Amino acid sequence: MRSFSITDIGEKRQINQDYVFCEENGVGGLPNLFIVADGMGGHNAGDYASRFCVEAFTERIRSNQQKTPIGMISDALQYTNDLLLEEASAKNDLQGMGTTFVVATIIDSVLYVANVGDSRLYIIRDGIKQITEDHSLVEEMAKNGEIDRKDMRFHPNKNIITRALGANTTVTPDYFEVELAEGDIVLMCSDGLTNMMEDKEIMDIVREYAGDLESAAGTLVKRANENGGKDNISIIIVEM
Repeated sequence: MRSFSITDIGEKRQINQDYVFCEENGVGGLPNLFIVADGMGGHNAGDYASRFCVEAFTERIRSNQQKTPIGMISDALQYTNDLLLEEASAKNDLQGMGTTFVVATIIDSVLYVANVGDSRLYIIRDGIKQITEDHSLVEEMAKNGEIDRKDMRFHPNKNIITRALGANTTVTPDYFEVELAEGDIVLMCSDGLTNMMEDKEIMDIVREYAGDLESAAGTLVKRANENGGKDNISIIIVEM
């Protein structure tokens, strides 16, 4: 397994509110750990929220006594959410802050994933498949047939999310388990990438730079910025 991570401020933002964690080696009871968080909130609150949550989550994983990967992740997410709410209530300039959170670990060729919000995880194999499901208003509209999926990237309400860390006292992630094979690519990203590029274009670039994760990630960031770079862009690529 090899991995690479990158985060970029984009072309329009004044601050990078994304935060990534990419560790191929053990973190507590997990053999590896990958996280993308996309913060939200006024002033510096989004930047603070994403970093705070990644640091709190990884600290909890390192001391976690749960027996299963999903148990460890679930416990750490609720712990992180509780701490974030406490922090927000204690500081006026941080009230209302929150963050998306997609986290993954790979154990014996099984990928364990949890997500809250609209940061995504894909598997690139024969094609590209989105494993996570966006917790967003436009995702609900697409499910209800109110808009076509191909129009989601351009909808004026595409940035409205329906779940996030810091939004409620109880956090409700989605969980996924995927069997991986040699050569599979796991790609995690914030919506600064997916709002600027079609899935197929992402897949084509990753395949073009097969075996060169740094060039693949750098080219994805470059293309997203060329397409407008309207948000921060964060990417983790893991190759099996």
